[in-house]
Amino acid sequence: MSRAQCPRCMRPQSHCLCELITHLDSRTRVLLLQHPSEVNHALNTARLAALGLINAELLVGEVFEDLDRLLSPPGYQARLLFPGADAQLLQASAASGENLPVLLVVPDGTWRKARKLLHLNPLLAQLPRVTLPEGAVSRYRLRKAPGPGALSTLEAIVQALEILEPATSFAPLLRPFEALIEGQIEAMGAETYLKNHGDKS
Repeated sequence: MSRAQCPRCMRPQSHCLCELITHLDSRTRVLLLQHPSEVNHALNTARLAALGLINAELLVGEVFEDLDRLLSPPGYQARLLFPGADAQLLQASAASGENLPVLLVVPDGTWRKARKLLHLNPLLAQLPRVTLPEGAVSRYRLRKAPGPGALSTLEAIVQALEILEPATSFAPLLRPFEALIEGQIEAMGAETYLKNHGDKS
């Protein structure tokens, strides 16, 4: 028999995160395009981002039929948050001389799945790309990062928003994420956590 699930955060009712999910507004609009393989992921940080941000939308799929409309909301300039040789370092709109707010398009999935989304949706690949400054350290202590600066989707969005809108703190978005990690560490036990994820230096 499956455990009762919260319909909002999709966590078991006994571990519901809704009390920790904030309701922040932003000038930046965030469009999350989630690969279906991420929907049932234990963390699903893209969902946490969409729940915590008023001006955000989460869509699940591999091919997005209505992408032309989604990428062209009136009064916004679309940017794809994804690394690449032609990606520009993200900076505050005022510093870059751009007055229109940003539509930040964020593919959510493993690197392989995210690249597949770009391949299957050519309009995505045509967007100007932006990337985050190097050196960020993920708070996701239960997974070995695939490379330096590798962040969860939620962490990347928080960092991007704080660059685009430096007068606002988006750190409260991370509260349910941190609680989720603490809960997983507690479930596995301190000894197991230290053995598998502790500092090896």
